Amino acid sequence: MNAVTNVGCVTRPILPRSCPPSRNLRKSSKMNIRLAKPEDLPHIQAANLQNLPENYSMKFWMYHILSWPQISFVAEDNKGRIVGYVLARVDAEEEDDTGTRKDFDKEPEIHGHVNSISVLRSYRRLGLARKLMLLSQEAMSTIYKSSFVSLHVRKSNKAAISLYRDSLGFRVDKVEHKYYGDGEDALSMRLDLPKQSI
Repeated sequence: MNAVTNVGCVTRPILPRSCPPSRNLRKSSKMNIRLAKPEDLPHIQAANLQNLPENYSMKFWMYHILSWPQISFVAEDNKGRIVGYVLARVDAEEEDDTGTRKDFDKEPEIHGHVNSISVLRSYRRLGLARKLMLLSQEAMSTIYKSSFVSLHVRKSNKAAISLYRDSLGFRVDKVEHKYYGDGEDALSMRLDLPKQSI
């Protein structure tokens, strides 16, 4: 897998909301997707704070980047500004609702989990979230031999649900009631990954 990918996307400059970008401005530059590095964390955290109600401490971000450095990616514009990210982890076994491993007779099932993904509003609808997800999923499958990837999404986030279900092939595994701090339900979604030959 190539960790640095020129995805051939176009960017939009940040403009006031009342001023839509022109077609010419949108075609002026390319985006780059690469592996996330510890020095990216302040920018990743800023994108998270700007876009999502679920926010995390710097310790949380650092733990993921250092523990699973091959499966978290950032998207940057032609000036190197981070405009999107995906943060993921790998779990070695699936637990039941009480936190106990489900089946001790079987080998633990390795799977990936997307903790957070975000793209700055002015860079949406360019396919960046999809590309970030695909690179992370490929790394989970090839490097860690993950059998599936899971994620949680707010039940009200129709755009994200459409991306996960319609574009990436995820299915709803279950509804987790009052999952979020504000009491909103989450859809727990899952995508089986292709088996990798050893």
